[in-house]
Formats: sequence, structure tokens, C-alpha cells
Amino acid sequence: MEKILFVCLGNICRSPMAEAVMRNKIQEIGLEKELLTASAATSSWEAGNRPHIGTQKLLKQNGITFDGIRSTKIQPEDFYNYGYIIGMDENNLEDLRRMAPTNWDGELHLFMSVVEGQETEEVPDPYYTGDFQMTYKMIDSGTDAWLNLIKNNRNK
Repeated sequence: MEKILFVCLGNICRSPMAEAVMRNKIQEIGLEKELLTASAATSSWEAGNRPHIGTQKLLKQNGITFDGIRSTKIQPEDFYNYGYIIGMDENNLEDLRRMAPTNWDGELHLFMSVVEGQETEEVPDPYYTGDFQMTYKMIDSGTDAWLNLIKNNRNK
């Protein structure tokens, strides 16, 4: 089973949105026994909280469930348990590099790095921008790109 972890600062806006959207797409194509997705935070500020109301609203509008998603901080074992660890912005990647166990030799990825024409663009945090719709659009296209890349890598 391939495991995918989306990471942002608080795990209430961007990364749980990505988890829910990706989980929905995985279910739509019937790969839930082969692909698992989750999300985590680099901080513990929101630990145990449900997704932000703005994230919940957009997911509901798009018919996507977020059942069971609660903010959790990334743990050292997560670096070994997930084949894809994907940060939403450069600050997330910097935090993840600092948090990674010294003997971990995996890779960290920037979420938009696989979206053609968007490779250096970060997903803005709607907690600060208030623009959950733009974040959703970026996450929708990004999860499509990640799903295609992961499926292609599995078929090699």
C-alpha cells in the first residue's frame, strides 16, 4: 500500500482539504485498498480540532466528506510510514526538514511541484488569506497531478 501525507502548519485548512479531496478521488477510482492518504501539522496548535469551517464548507459544497479528519502533529515515525510527504508551502518543507529523523533518507515534496506551470507556487494559507475557494482550486488540480504521478510510479 502506498501512503501519502499532506502537511501544513495547523492541519485545519490546506492539508485536511487535500486529504479529503485525495481520499474522495482515490475512492472514485476504486484504489482505496492500494492508496492511503492522511494529513498532519508541523505544529500542535490545533491538535484534535476538526477542519476549519471554511474548509468544511467548501468540502460540503463539493460533496466531499471529511469524516474522521482531526488535526494531528506529524510524528517521527510518519517519516518512515509515508512514501510521499507533501508540504503545502516552503515554510512547511523547512519545518519538516528540521523535524525529520537524522537517519531518514526519504524525500519531501512541495504540493504544487507536480502541477504543470505551477511548479514553484505555494498553496496560500486561507486561514490568513480568507480565500478558501482559491485554495480548493489549487488543491483540486494538485491532487489530480499527485494521483496521476503516484499511479504512474506504481505501474513502472
